[in-house]
Amino acid sequence: MKKSLIPILIAALAIYSSCTPKEYDVYLLIGQSNMAGRGTLTEDDFNTTIEGVFLLDSLDRPVAASHPYNQYSTIRKDMRLQQMGPGHAFGTKMHEISRRPVLLVVNARGGSELDSWMPGSLHFNEAVRRTAEAEKYGKLKGILWLQGCTDCDLGKTDSYMERLAAMAEALRDSLSAGDVPFVAGEVPHWWNGSSDFNKNIRNISDRIPLSGWISTEGCGMLKDETDPHYDRNSQLVIGSRFAERILELQ
Repeated sequence: MKKSLIPILIAALAIYSSCTPKEYDVYLLIGQSNMAGRGTLTEDDFNTTIEGVFLLDSLDRPVAASHPYNQYSTIRKDMRLQQMGPGHAFGTKMHEISRRPVLLVVNARGGSELDSWMPGSLHFNEAVRRTAEAEKYGKLKGILWLQGCTDCDLGKTDSYMERLAAMAEALRDSLSAGDVPFVAGEVPHWWNGSSDFNKNIRNISDRIPLSGWISTEGCGMLKDETDPHYDRNSQLVIGSRFAERILELQ
């Protein structure tokens, strides 16, 4: 190699190194379809660059975030179902405030009940595995949980908090993350059984240490009262609320 090229290569390497995040703030986003995202994506969404926000891809590497955020989930449903979820507004707001690179592990599954997320299940194991892979690039800073419509349908509201507490404890233990905030969201206020379910969620801190909840009051429907999914704008509101609550707990 010619000596004249060496300074150029060193300079180029320095520039690349300075632009490559050394340590990300890692967040795990799990739950069912509203966490996966069913709010309608627009053409502009697919052409938008999200500064400072990254996703853990199918090869467990950080890549620049692009829609849909649940595209790399190892347990997701059909790709065509994946749309706008809370991850976009959450990641954007966390980066804007912290000015640090944010790495999201979005691993949600539409229609999944809480029992399918208990220790030893595929959903649980994949959440742990992928988060552990993400921590090769940074540190876990929070766990976001948005789930519950299926448990409302199955009449499992009364035992929900007991089971959720057991799942959260096992998840933290598996990730050695006892001091990481755990934030859960309400189910849609129009959904059958939501009143009792949401009352339980609002008392989450009585059952799970360093935890909190977010309200979905005022969030709108994607279709009608027979559908449990939030619309696009509501998903943005929910993501922002998750960010606010995580910041309060950190």
